[in-house]
Amino acid sequence: MPLPKLTPEEQQAALAKAAAARTARAELRKKVKNGQIKVTQVLQMTEDPVAAKIKVSSLLESLPGYGKAKVAKLMEELNIDPSRRVKGLGEVQRKAIIDYFSE
Repeated sequence: MPLPKLTPEEQQAALAKAAAARTARAELRKKVKNGQIKVTQVLQMTEDPVAAKIKVSSLLESLPGYGKAKVAKLMEELNIDPSRRVKGLGEVQRKAIIDYFSE
């Protein structure tokens, strides 16, 4: 099924909405990096549209001392797909991450 044709105004509105969403996710990752909010808190915010759509790997990479390799290894150990988003985590996966960072 082809994508619908959008008017230039609709395209601009869609681009603005996408940019706002990216900015909001970046702000959330910045708060995690600065220690203003904990990863465990973000993982429990499944109803928040910003937190729900952030990739778990991106969220974990925001933590000081956690790069792509360390996050990839952790997610593999916890059996979590690298493309998984916070809202898409199962209860067992969510609990595994929370337990890991609660230690």
